[in-house]
Amino acid sequence: RGLRHPWRSGADAGRPPASPAMRAPSILRRGLSTHALQPDGVYIVAAARTAIGGFNGSLASLNAPKLGAHAISAALQRGGVTAEEVDEVYMGNVLSAGIGQAPTRQAALHAGLSPSVICTTVNKVCASGMKSVMIGAQQIQLGSAGVVVAGGMESMTNVPYYLPKARFGARMGDSVMVDGMVKDGLWDPYNEFHMGMCAEACAETHGISREDQDAHARESYRRAQEATKAGKFDAEITPIEIATKGKKPAAPVTADEEVSNDPSRLASARPAFKKDGTVTAGNSSTLSDGAAALVLTSGARAKEKGWPVVARIIGYADAAQEPIKFTTSPALAIPKALKRAGVDITEVDAFEINEAFSVVSVANNRLLNLPEDRVNVLGGAVSMGHPIGASGARIIVTLLSVLGQRGGRYGVAGICNGGGGASAVVVERL
Repeated sequence: RGLRHPWRSGADAGRPPASPAMRAPSILRRGLSTHALQPDGVYIVAAARTAIGGFNGSLASLNAPKLGAHAISAALQRGGVTAEEVDEVYMGNVLSAGIGQAPTRQAALHAGLSPSVICTTVNKVCASGMKSVMIGAQQIQLGSAGVVVAGGMESMTNVPYYLPKARFGARMGDSVMVDGMVKDGLWDPYNEFHMGMCAEACAETHGISREDQDAHARESYRRAQEATKAGKFDAEITPIEIATKGKKPAAPVTADEEVSNDPSRLASARPAFKKDGTVTAGNSSTLSDGAAALVLTSGARAKEKGWPVVARIIGYADAAQEPIKFTTSPALAIPKALKRAGVDITEVDAFEINEAFSVVSVANNRLLNLPEDRVNVLGGAVSMGHPIGASGARIIVTLLSVLGQRGGRYGVAGICNGGGGASAVVVERL
């Protein structure tokens, strides 16, 4: 399509102003009249997420299934869907060690769903939550399910350390402990190095400087801090009350924890993965805890039940390339999803592309020629946090908020995942 796209001028050019109803918390639980629904279409009835807790932070006392249960309960309540009406649950979860068998089953039952509900846990690394939504949509399209809850959940804080030799007996000498979070979530097993080295390779290949990455990180923090202050996440976050010691009342967690940090010291941060590198802890996403969930149904079921809907899922796709190039895989998945949706990239009102590293956002924005004022407009994982099994679903929830607040129609969410892959979803706001 040429080197640049003929974008409409200005973030809101040609759009009617958002109504007060769009700005209210109802933007994630109320939409088009059910009379206009396509019977075999896949619709989002409601969506919810927890705040994102920092590493060893505000949500540390809850494991992934407990976080997932909270998001599931909130999404169902917002949509007016009862527990008995849910046929299946798909939840992304990457770091399952130590939380017990069938994490999604735990989350579903903790949320009060019926013992007859079918539960499946999905692990596609960082794209797990998004892939869960895609599988849920497919089940509805196939007629295999009428109502599906899909999302993701992760507690990076609670991942245990491993003792690989303990089962066979460490007979003599030192025994090494392995960090399960790094081993199963952040390590490239094909090249035997941290995934941050893939980010370094991306920066070198695409000529992205340390200054470029730090500038992106500062802007991510600025956007997230302004959005938080303005209450733009209020519609999507469901508060969690955390028990406190003694007689103190439970403390509700209502905001993303990382956002409050000061990005002024980004320039002084040392390279995190290689000497003289450009990727730092400051311009990378942070270790986090959190969960997100969406309630999906067919147009026929929504009309039958009288459920107002938020949006329609009109396209989705996966893409993959060499593992070391996973950082730019969203630039492959997003055009595929848009083609399947029948939507031109110039028609998209808002993009959410997960900020695994600042270099990921910078590279994909360049490859797709995306205007910065339409990508991650409320900030991203660098400033908000990246609970890896949940982020794919979290960015869809935030995308719905952005479309509602801006009065937009089409939105795209894309996320890369370890091993060279990426997933993307296209939604139409109703």
